[in-house]
Order: sequence, then structure tokens, then C-alpha cells
Amino acid sequence: MFLINGVEQHTLAVNDRATQFGDGCFTTARVVNGRVQMLAAHLGRFKQACQRLSLTFDAWATLEQEMQQLARQQFDGVLKAIISRGPGGRGYSASGCHAPTRIVSTAAAPAHYAEWKARGITLALSPVPLGRNPYLAGIKHLNRLEQVLIRSHLEQTNADEALVLDSDGWLTECCAANLFWRCGRDVYTPRLEHAGVNGIMRQFIIAQLAPTAYRVVEVNAPLSALEQADEVLICNALMPVVPVQRFADLHWSARELYQFLAPICESSD
Repeated sequence: MFLINGVEQHTLAVNDRATQFGDGCFTTARVVNGRVQMLAAHLGRFKQACQRLSLTFDAWATLEQEMQQLARQQFDGVLKAIISRGPGGRGYSASGCHAPTRIVSTAAAPAHYAEWKARGITLALSPVPLGRNPYLAGIKHLNRLEQVLIRSHLEQTNADEALVLDSDGWLTECCAANLFWRCGRDVYTPRLEHAGVNGIMRQFIIAQLAPTAYRVVEVNAPLSALEQADEVLICNALMPVVPVQRFADLHWSARELYQFLAPICESSD
């Protein structure tokens, strides 16, 4: 189901800047028992993205109501919300764009996540690097061509997810998930100031580990850092956390961190 500015429809103006320039942002949330999980966190990141994009949007209460409305109809699944700058002129200038577009939709939950959690996944190194741009790093803007290309290359392999580097060669993320690896009690995750998406579940995991015996370190790390890992896992708001069993010639069977995080992340709200 789709709601566009509160109306159930599938038609978007051809001059909407979402289609013309990818001028907007989005979030993808998990729906459990008819409720949007971590709704406040999703809305908070939305607001940060709009601020970063200089996109004036004031209908937050309306958007939240629409998200909750569709979630109640979906019960369990996925909810995606998009804010675009709205209809505009031919050129890049945003002058005169005063009517942002809201799009809210729902879909079934990905069926393969249960299998991934049971067996662990395999990663393949993507040949597509993420460009470094500190102005856009971290947010979920609508320009996703890098991820489209990463996914296209991934589908030519037998792997479940892609391991993605940035254009300087640092570990950054996966195609649609954030990355963590554990060495003893130290838990590492890539720094995201220059590339990648600072996922809602990534933020949640970092916060949950802060008061524990685990030490979370955000790092610029080369691919070879995974050779020292005792355990690797990935996460996003939908999974919410999945263990990695193999990348290239590296294999991981430990599930210590995964078993600690899985029940916490599954019950996040």
C-alpha cells in the first residue's frame, strides 16, 4: 500500500525532485504487531537528514500518524517513508520548492532473514567503492546508485551480502547493512564520517554495548582487519542482527556477540 501526501495512490508528479534529482531522504522500519519499531529514532534521523539537505519539512506529526496508520494495517513487515523536496523546476535550483512530498508504503518482511540467522551468511567483496563525501555521509538520501550497482554485482556471486569499501579502501558497510567485528572484548565498526549510512540499528547496538564489558571502537580499518576477528556480524533495522560465517578464505563460527545482541535487538522498540 502507498500513501502519497496522505492519499492512497501510486502516481507521483513527473517534476517531483525525488525523480528528477533524488532530492530527498528516506527510512525503512520494521513493523511488529502493527507497530513501527524504533519510531522515534527513525523520525530523529529523518529530521537530521532534512537539516543536512536544507529541506524544509514541517509535517512531522502528520507523517508519524501516516506511518502508524499503515503499520496497523500491515501487522508484521516493512514500512518505508520518503520525504522529497516536492515538485520543482527543470534545473538544480530548489528555489520555489515549498511543498515537500510525503510517501509512506508497506511491504512483507524479508523471508530470508530467518535462514540467515540460523546458518550465518557469506560476504563477497564488492568491486564498487563508496565515494567519500562528508556532507552526505551517514544519512539515507535518495541517491542510491552506488547501492544499486553493489547489489547488481552481488547478484552475480553466490554470496548473501556485499562487503563494501570506500574510495580510500577503508571498510565501510554492506550493501544494505552495517558491519561489526569482535576481537576478544573489543567490538569494531567502521567510522562513517565520509561514507556509508549510520543505521538506526547500528546506533542502537553501540548504545547497548556502552555499559557492558565490551568496548566499542569506531575505526578506519583496512580489509585485512577482518583477519584478526573472532566474530563478524551485520545489522539493519529489519534483520535486525545476523552473524557472518564466511568471507573469502576467512571463516567464523563464534556467536558470542551475536547471542548477546540478538534478543536485545529483536525486542527493540
